[in-house]
Amino acid sequence: MPPVIDLLSWVLIVLGSFFTIVGGIGLVRMPDVYTRMHAASVTDTLGAGFLILGMMLQAGLGLVTLKLAFILGLFFFFAPVVTHALAQAALHEKIEPLLTDDRRRGTGAAGGGKDGRQP
Repeated sequence: MPPVIDLLSWVLIVLGSFFTIVGGIGLVRMPDVYTRMHAASVTDTLGAGFLILGMMLQAGLGLVTLKLAFILGLFFFFAPVVTHALAQAALHEKIEPLLTDDRRRGTGAAGGGKDGRQP
């Protein structure tokens, strides 16, 4: 394997690991279920994408790369859908988001209008 491809694959793997760890920290530090889901879904999708791309470069051209590309495609399609379904289930169970500025009713500190939009 050429050193440039080897270096690029390790950079992608390290970036993917970084974003996955940041997503895990976001799960612990965020205040409510909605912000936790947002932090985890965004960083995990990006982290998994970088990790799988790095593994694809390590594997070279072949059946393993095709399988990894298939897994990457599935992950990019199903991870946001699962996060949306979890958020809908939380809303259905009447779990309220913790908001410092509630713009849904126009009563927030920013003084939104009747429809909740900013002037």
